[in-house]
Amino acid sequence: MEETMVKADKDLSARFAAIRQHTEFICRSLKTEDYVVQPCADVSPPKWHLGHTTWFFETFILKPFLPGYKVYDSQYDFVFNSYYETVGARVIRTDRGNLSRPTVEDVFAYRKYVDEHMGRFLENGDLSLDLIETVDLGLNHEQQHQELLMTDIKYILGHNPLFPSYATEYVPTGQKSTASAFHQVVAGNYQIGFEGEGFSFDNEHGRHQVWIDEFKISTSLVTNREYLEFINSGGYQNFSYWHAEGWDWVKREHVEAPLYWHLVDGKWMNYDLGGLTETIAENPVCHISFYEATAFANWKGLRLPTEAEWEVASAAFDWGSRWEWTNSAYLPYPGFKKADGAIGEYNGKFMVSQMVLRGASVATPQRHSRKTYRNFFHPHLRWQFTGIRLVVD
Repeated sequence: MEETMVKADKDLSARFAAIRQHTEFICRSLKTEDYVVQPCADVSPPKWHLGHTTWFFETFILKPFLPGYKVYDSQYDFVFNSYYETVGARVIRTDRGNLSRPTVEDVFAYRKYVDEHMGRFLENGDLSLDLIETVDLGLNHEQQHQELLMTDIKYILGHNPLFPSYATEYVPTGQKSTASAFHQVVAGNYQIGFEGEGFSFDNEHGRHQVWIDEFKISTSLVTNREYLEFINSGGYQNFSYWHAEGWDWVKREHVEAPLYWHLVDGKWMNYDLGGLTETIAENPVCHISFYEATAFANWKGLRLPTEAEWEVASAAFDWGSRWEWTNSAYLPYPGFKKADGAIGEYNGKFMVSQMVLRGASVATPQRHSRKTYRNFFHPHLRWQFTGIRLVVD
């Protein structure tokens, strides 16, 4: 059957240019040295993000579909591949900080080269609908890395002993919480999962019915003030609030407070992208692991929502300042099938040993959030802008 070919519209070309430019805008205040630091395995150097997102378009669009395209550098497949086994060997994640070459200047030249070819390709080429979907996937992939860039930059600067400011016009940590209340959801059958038009990731597909018992969910996120009460009551010293694995983590890592909190002269300070400042009591608590979120909920005599409960109730509260931990393991929806080839490695291969987060954060790019979005991380991770919402049965 002959595949339908269409001209890429101007909106796609403009969106491609805008998203690619925004990635570089995020890096505007970095110094050369900031681009190459990797303080831990989960944080990638900003230079690597810039190269990897470019490699995506070169590998999955230009190389297979632009006749006569000349690869910028054949070694970049090895340097900037993240986890695509189909594509071949790659630098292991923990070694990304060892890449003094290619230089920052080289990576920006690589971006310019690929962007120029992609611009001409989108303006002049006849694209199949499948190919347009791949371009769209690449743009959403880049927006994911824009958020990772923000969180990784914060980790890099926040672990510098000088606590330098990222920029004078930095991303805030979120608005102060409103008065807490609980919204009631009646028991019944509900539909969850993506529906309608527009982009969505494959792990959101397979809209299906779930039974939900009656519950009440907080319309506000847990605040720093509330979390400080947990700390002061000995929450990090009492094993009874913690999963066994979480308690092992607390003892092994000597965890005593959320990430970026520092007790200075008896006062809790917090590193934000504007530097080290006093913790704002009414801001939603941030940079919390699943272990900590669960322990806090147990201390309160409450619990975290399941991802189905969160999605069903999401219209009743404001969300978007924190990725919110749920009590749901990251598993496929009914009927989930991975796509063929490298694109099929995008989400399905990670459906083990991780927990689902819902919502978005202050670092999430505009128009890159929806109530069906399924983020996922291992339960000990907290370098993302993560927070807590509670449920009572």
